[in-house]
Amino acid sequence: MQRACRRDFFKMSASVGLAGLGALSFARLAAAAGSRRKFTLDLRCGAIGVGADLRKSIEYAHQFGFESVEPPGAVAGLAQAELDEVLAEMKARNLVWGAAGLAVDFRGDEAKFQAGMKSFPQQAAGLRKAGVTRMGTWLSPSSNERTYVANFRQHARRLREVCKVLGDHGLRFGMEYVGPKTSWTKGRYPFIHTMAETKDLIAEIGTGNAGFVLDSWHWYTAGESVQDLLSLKGSDVVACDLNDAPAGIPVDEQMDNSRELPAATGVIDLEGFLGAMITIGYDGPVRAEPFNQPLNRMDDLDALKATAAAMRKAFAMVQ
Repeated sequence: MQRACRRDFFKMSASVGLAGLGALSFARLAAAAGSRRKFTLDLRCGAIGVGADLRKSIEYAHQFGFESVEPPGAVAGLAQAELDEVLAEMKARNLVWGAAGLAVDFRGDEAKFQAGMKSFPQQAAGLRKAGVTRMGTWLSPSSNERTYVANFRQHARRLREVCKVLGDHGLRFGMEYVGPKTSWTKGRYPFIHTMAETKDLIAEIGTGNAGFVLDSWHWYTAGESVQDLLSLKGSDVVACDLNDAPAGIPVDEQMDNSRELPAATGVIDLEGFLGAMITIGYDGPVRAEPFNQPLNRMDDLDALKATAAAMRKAFAMVQ
């Protein structure tokens, strides 16, 4: 966001009082301050049950009006001629990269982690050569083996190594906390499941290129607010997932593998969520990740059409 817009926003919000603002007010204030979204409508085929390789993903993204597409790990190993073709195709269709996923297993035993790290610099270099600048992963919200402190130390050490490699190649790294109570109470020892705890981990990693993968679903199930989102800078957010929640289920009983497409039920305040992303100047991918069985049972074209329509409906709340 332009500096003047941020100044205007906070001048207006101060006159009302942040604590008293509803989510709708935040979205309206962002619009009144002259804000425009910088984030992209992102296609992540695997998250909506669509099977597609890189070239097919690009074709689908263009066909259904997406603005960015998830880069598969394989893009890092493309020969120069094929990479040039892919990049030219994306440019012709006005597409940019979203965020790649982390392939290194940092949750398992040490030997597996170190084995994955041996080839990681080469992968990071290949992704950067392809123009990818963002990578993300999720944090398991509980453990049966490690206490919170032991788990925190292991995550900080291992992910610091990951971030150092990515930083050497100009990539940023995002971490997604998992918010549902039904998830973080599954293991013997609960672990990070809130924005505040993830901030602690980012600070402990301390490399300067670590941030968030924010998910409206986890924001909602963690009981967080628009004010929590506004505590971030746009540069703190590496990627965003946009989801709604089933109606009629108390928040502490929501299950992580049963979500809804964006703006399907209105349970999650997506206007407040996206309005905050506009206000802080977030400029990365926003993609659907509903883990929704009816969507997964659709054929690919119908699933893509439904997802694109749901995302545009949510975006229209703040445009």
